[in-house]
Amino acid sequence: MSDDNIIKFERRKPKQGLMTVSPMRRKALTWVAVIAGLVLVWAYYQFIAPPSLP
Repeated sequence: MSDDNIIKFERRKPKQGLMTVSPMRRKALTWVAVIAGLVLVWAYYQFIAPPSLP
């Protein structure tokens, strides 16, 4: 019997080079992004935004 018309399902091989981020590094990057956002908002209101009315 010929196996020419049979579909063989095989698992994909895992890709090499995919780097996962550790939970501690992810948490640190999140806090850095939050602090950077707060600094940007402060800088906007300190230097760019028009002064508020009295």
